[in-house]
Amino acid sequence: MTGKLRLGVNIDHVATVRNARGSAYPDPVRAAKLAEEAGADGITAHLREDRRHISDADIDGLMESLTVPLNLEMAATDEMQAIALRHKPHAVCIVPEKREERTTEGGLEVAKDENRLAHFIAPLRDAGCRVSIFIAADPVQVEAAARIGAAVVELHTGAYCDLHAEGRFEERDAELQRLREMSAYAHGLGLEVHAGHGLTYDTVGPVAAFPEVRELNIGHFLIGEAIFRGLTPAIAEMRRLMDVARD
Repeated sequence: MTGKLRLGVNIDHVATVRNARGSAYPDPVRAAKLAEEAGADGITAHLREDRRHISDADIDGLMESLTVPLNLEMAATDEMQAIALRHKPHAVCIVPEKREERTTEGGLEVAKDENRLAHFIAPLRDAGCRVSIFIAADPVQVEAAARIGAAVVELHTGAYCDLHAEGRFEERDAELQRLREMSAYAHGLGLEVHAGHGLTYDTVGPVAAFPEVRELNIGHFLIGEAIFRGLTPAIAEMRRLMDVARD
């Protein structure tokens, strides 16, 4: 396969910094516009049930001002479905969510909840949203995502990145191989393949090299790196590493 690998920049943690002081800044919508200018192909924002970072007003602002697609991450709840149907973003990514977790801890359990999820995503598809399901690199979950009618699967790269950071390289390589195999498998089932969670400059290359992967969604690392080098250079370096891996 050929074609440019898209970069979706997640701006959740600009809102985390803002909310730490309860102020109006830094503004995640401003960050999203800067990311656009820096070469992001899309913007991702996770509207959590507890609104710990992104707010409803942020989603309003993103929908009004973005010229690149918005990928709205959300749990499979009635409240979030109603919000998505009101805004009709380009993409909706269904993710698991627990109030007590610091960040999304794993992929969605699709296989055990197929009927509910199939009915949940049907109105979103009918409204024109591209529905993505955030899952682990597991054939059972890939097959279930295809059966319920999702257009996209986003493979959870968090375990791979954690194993790399912990120096557990044999296990890291095994997880990377699972991601590689599931990218090919999902593509073979007609699903578009995305990947994300925890990716850094050190870990992005091997995943970006998978020919079936069309988009990477990266946020926390880029916002952290922006403290030291600025958001535009941080995104530019990630874009460069992705392009090098794709050559």
